[in-house]
Amino acid sequence: MKIDHVAMYVNDLNLSREFFIKYFGAKSNAGYHNTKTNFKSFFLSFDNGARIELMMRPEMDDKEKTIARTGYIHIAFSVGSKEKVDELTEQLRKDGFEVLSGPRKTGDGYYESAIVGIEGNMIEIMI
Repeated sequence: MKIDHVAMYVNDLNLSREFFIKYFGAKSNAGYHNTKTNFKSFFLSFDNGARIELMMRPEMDDKEKTIARTGYIHIAFSVGSKEKVDELTEQLRKDGFEVLSGPRKTGDGYYESAIVGIEGNMIEIMI
């Protein structure tokens, strides 16, 4: 068994899509639009076969996103090396994204950083 994809509702579909393309090398499909419900989505694919579905619809509940909450809390991207973790974290910091931690070696042995990415969603960047 494998997880096929993770989905997230976003307010700005195009900006969110561009975020994952620019920083994580995602490839996007042409998108989908249901004209009856005005639901729109893009599937983003990554080199290893992982996918994210970005979705939006007119009526969405957009509550505050706190870091310590129940439910799905972050997505982690393995970028392959310590240097790439450092470089991408610094690029995101320079581009105005908040770095929550790292880059650092964690107590459980990972080398990672954590940022607040697009639309307040936490992203880990790791080896």
